[in-house]
Amino acid sequence: MKNRDSFRHQGLRARLVEEVRAKGIDNDKVLRAIGKVPRHLFMDAAFVKFAYRDTAFPIGEGQTISQPYTVAFQTQLLEVETGHKILEVGTGSGYQAAILAEMGAEIITIERQAALHSKSSKLLTSLGYNKVKFVLGDGYKGYPSFAPFDSIIITAGAPEVPQELLLQLKEGGVMVAPIGKDVQVMMRIKRLSGEEFEQESFGRFQFVPMLSGVVKK
Repeated sequence: MKNRDSFRHQGLRARLVEEVRAKGIDNDKVLRAIGKVPRHLFMDAAFVKFAYRDTAFPIGEGQTISQPYTVAFQTQLLEVETGHKILEVGTGSGYQAAILAEMGAEIITIERQAALHSKSSKLLTSLGYNKVKFVLGDGYKGYPSFAPFDSIIITAGAPEVPQELLLQLKEGGVMVAPIGKDVQVMMRIKRLSGEEFEQESFGRFQFVPMLSGVVKK
């Protein structure tokens, strides 16, 4: 790890933290995690030199590594506490899962693309994130055998709120998800009791679409 994360990288991350802070992220635990996770290791070689710019980049299979501000924004809405059990829908590069693991959460992360599932699980394991369980599967179905979850985060644009996932929240748990087709509204949905939920919206974002099924090649 030390050989792959230089003082230069650490300095660039510190600058990124201040950039994200200036955009309104004020949760110290989120900012510390952004400052610790080596984002350059989660990116394709062609984009590594841009790793600490606050922008999204392609990671293959038609997916992207999200803009650090967006990662921080969603994470802040989750109100993560040490020991929280969190379901992530859309592992992608594994960067969001690493941020959550850095904050002391237990992560179950689902990816529908076998190539990304394999790559991200190997990388996070090599970085020592041992409280992350990787699942190759359909995110719309969640992971009921591990439910209920303290929170659920969806990292792709769902056309509508996935009802099956809502029912995998514990009472008092929250889902953070971008909802919409072309442009998404960031939603935080809290399970009050049974099938009673409370919704809040937090502005517009743009994500790759959330798709069903599994791609095993």
